[in-house]
Amino acid sequence: MTVTLADVAARAQVSPATVSRVLNGNYPVAAATRERVLKAVDDLDYVLNGPASALAAATSDLVGILVHDIADPFFGIMASAIQSEIGGPGGRAGGERLAVVCNTGGSPERELTYLTLLQRQRAAAVVLTGGAVEDPEHGAAVAGKLRRLAEAGTRVVLCGRPAMPDTDAVALPFDNRGGARELTDHLLSLGHRRLGYIAGPPDRTTTRHRLEGHHAALDAAGVAEDARWTVHGDYDRRSGYEATRELLSVAGGLTAVVAANDSIALGACAALRDAGLRVPEEVSVVGFDDLPFSGDAVPALTTVALPLTEAGARAGRIAMGREETPGGGVALVRGELVVRGSSGRVRGR
Repeated sequence: MTVTLADVAARAQVSPATVSRVLNGNYPVAAATRERVLKAVDDLDYVLNGPASALAAATSDLVGILVHDIADPFFGIMASAIQSEIGGPGGRAGGERLAVVCNTGGSPERELTYLTLLQRQRAAAVVLTGGAVEDPEHGAAVAGKLRRLAEAGTRVVLCGRPAMPDTDAVALPFDNRGGARELTDHLLSLGHRRLGYIAGPPDRTTTRHRLEGHHAALDAAGVAEDARWTVHGDYDRRSGYEATRELLSVAGGLTAVVAANDSIALGACAALRDAGLRVPEEVSVVGFDDLPFSGDAVPALTTVALPLTEAGARAGRIAMGREETPGGGVALVRGELVVRGSSGRVRGR
């Protein structure tokens, strides 16, 4: 049964005119009302109705770029690189496309809503950046929306996100396991055996894969791990600071902190300084991503450099059909260990 505008209005408890205003963006609507309408659109999977359905196979000049947090340089760098590639020979109106950056705030519900709205707008391409939420129900819902986008002629690219089977999405996943293992191997080679780990949110693929790489390095070296020495938080400086304070309270003899990204690492360094500990003389700290500030920190951060600009640019070219898709639709993007001043040998070695 076809879902109508009236069905959405009834679900959101607003008038059909209000639904139209929200979807067309041509009239101001209260934020709470807008959220309610968008949730109803997503719940009912409302896309097109009436005569407009005849246009379902057509695509517009719109390109959607989904990010978790546009204020995070990790996502900003990729979004900028993607946007730089969406014009050119493949576009219309002088080679330009309209890029819309959709900031989900890490909300699974917002991610689904944006995908629905981009489908409704018949986007030429959609690029999803960063890790995925690890929830089977959400994953199935996202896969369903990606299939419908592809069926309508939209190119779908996953940049920094694991491949999604049974969809036509091209995937350029980051080698988070391999990079994390190399990072921990580096610390082990410096004599560290008492390593604290500050992870990201537990429901993210990036978090799990980086933690798995860390565990693999410890296991290979025969280093036993205390579960209390792994603390989860957000991918930001505040979480790094608070998690390090927690590690210092439970991890006696801590000699190194492995942070799941560079922002966390900065917070860890600040907490260690406030505790009267020197980096790296007393505690080494390493990060991940090699964000622009990492080389300017004092001391400069040892980290795994991900080619965020290059990966984003490639995703943009594939999305615009200006670069061939990799064999099998998946190409692993590897990082590179960058050793700087924040890591050093254990004292006495």
